[in-house]
Amino acid sequence: MNLGTAEEEPGQEIHIPAEIDWEMLDKSKFFILGAALFSGVSGALYPVVVVKTRQQVAQSQVSCIRTGISIVRQEGFRALYRGFGTSLIGTIPARALYMAALEVTKSNVGSATVRLGLPEPTAAAVANAVAGLSAAMAAQLVWTPIDIVSQRLMVQGSGSSSPNASTCRYVNGIDAFRKIINIDGPRGLYRGFGISILTYAPSNAVWWASYSVTQRLVWAGVGCYLCRKKDNGNENGGYLMRPDSRTVMAVQGISAALAGGMSALITMPLDTIKTRMQVLDGAENGRCGPTISQTIRTLVREGGWWACYRGLGPRWASMSMSATTMITTYEFLKRLSAKN
Repeated sequence: MNLGTAEEEPGQEIHIPAEIDWEMLDKSKFFILGAALFSGVSGALYPVVVVKTRQQVAQSQVSCIRTGISIVRQEGFRALYRGFGTSLIGTIPARALYMAALEVTKSNVGSATVRLGLPEPTAAAVANAVAGLSAAMAAQLVWTPIDIVSQRLMVQGSGSSSPNASTCRYVNGIDAFRKIINIDGPRGLYRGFGISILTYAPSNAVWWASYSVTQRLVWAGVGCYLCRKKDNGNENGGYLMRPDSRTVMAVQGISAALAGGMSALITMPLDTIKTRMQVLDGAENGRCGPTISQTIRTLVREGGWWACYRGLGPRWASMSMSATTMITTYEFLKRLSAKN
């Protein structure tokens, strides 16, 4: 699929660099550089994820700033990176699986929708949505166990105030993995797998579709203004704009942040339910973990339906910042990994 040209008005065109698809990539370079680049991005955003997770399992609403200060004051700065090693080890294969599924699906679905006669903007949105959906479902096979182990480590400490918090104490990720297997069996590593799929699959579909649409809207509006430096008149008397790479990255970043914020708002209740199911033990069924209905009832009892939106601020910030850095890193990675 090619998003090479976007039009604002008759006689005025913006020529955007063509999208690099799966067949154009050097796969070895793509995965090796991707692991390094995305590990750095994950490390920068990890403290925000820790604060968000602490807020979601707390019994009462506490601001993200107070939660962060409390963690550092009572447990030290290192507590903001508790479970990061486990998360990093799991992120590399999960991210590789995600990127492969994303690019292969986007390329195949994009070609199929164009052949069906759909307009290119619609075809791009459909291809991005289906690609995001399939990539999230594939990656959850690795991400769910890693999420459970890293989240157990995140909430371990004085900041975990829920009475149903797991009573096990973990030394590190390996110790947590071993104890979860011993107590709950292999199913313990996939607690909340269904709700994870229901959270991340729609979230990714919404995000990629929103990103495709938002990017075109930004180019049609703000992009034209940013690109109006030195215009070369074409034979029709209009304007031909060729934005530089920094302008392209800026538009991609703005589009990604808007799409990330929208996705965070839509899927926040599901993420809160998922986190509680994976971290807390059930009051009625012990170590088996709470069911979806039990989790919802507990949240509503603690703070009404708004309790499902605990941690929205950090998650909104995390997803917007993550989306901006991830998409610019991702597009940069694809250009580095192009065969030609």
